[in-house]
Amino acid sequence: MNACPFCRIVAGEAPAEVLYRDDRVVAFQDSNPQAPVHFLVVPLEHIPSLAEVGDEHEEIVGHAVSVATTVARRQGIVERGFRLVVNCRRHGGQTIPHLHLHVLGGRQMTWPPG
Repeated sequence: MNACPFCRIVAGEAPAEVLYRDDRVVAFQDSNPQAPVHFLVVPLEHIPSLAEVGDEHEEIVGHAVSVATTVARRQGIVERGFRLVVNCRRHGGQTIPHLHLHVLGGRQMTWPPG
């Protein structure tokens, strides 16, 4: 069994409230939401972090951002605004070593984030 929790969700081996799925990414509710709307967009391909993204990943990263906006629109947070976050490695706050985009909205965000 794969130890990566996101790979397990991608494979259908772990539960998730899926909001969107295609042949490149899956979007699902965050299990520990930090805002009224908080979902993740995860590439189906296991890419450990943003630090490992190269030219060959340009299309998938762009697609993931586009899907983040599409799902944010469906969730009703585009008009007032939302935050898109990609944590990278330990000091960047990444806790699961699989590239993922956090989409947060439904409340006023503060700066700096922490």
